[in-house]
Amino acid sequence: MSASKLYIGNLSWHTTDDSLNQAFSAHGQVTDSIVMKDRETGKSRGFGFVTFSTDAEAQKAIDCMNDQDLDGRQIRVNVAQGRGGGGGGGGGRYGGGNSGGYDSYNSGGGSGGGGGGGGNVW
Repeated sequence: MSASKLYIGNLSWHTTDDSLNQAFSAHGQVTDSIVMKDRETGKSRGFGFVTFSTDAEAQKAIDCMNDQDLDGRQIRVNVAQGRGGGGGGGGGRYGGGNSGGYDSYNSGGGSGGGGGGGGNVW
C-alpha cells in the first residue's frame, strides 16, 4: 500500500466526498477522495480515504490534519493499511471439518438407525 493513500477516521455523518477533498487539498494535490458508505442505506460509515500525488504531501496532511476538527468531529488521519486478507467469511459452515451437522440429523434410518451413512449428500 502506498504511503500517499491516507485513512481518515471518525468522520462526521455529514462529511461528503467533496468536503473531504476540500479539507485535504490545502496540503497538496489530492488525486482521489472518498467517504465510505453503507451498501444498503447509502449513509456514511464514518471513515474514508484520501490519496495524494506524492508521499510527502500525504505526510504533510497527516501532520496538519490528524486530531483536527472536520465538520464537528475530531478526525484521525494515518497511512492507509491493506485489508490484510482478513475475514474468510466464517468457513466450514456447509461441510468441511464439521462432523455432524445436517447429515447426523437426516441420516434416513427411522428408529435409532446408524449415524450418518450415505443418504443426504448435497
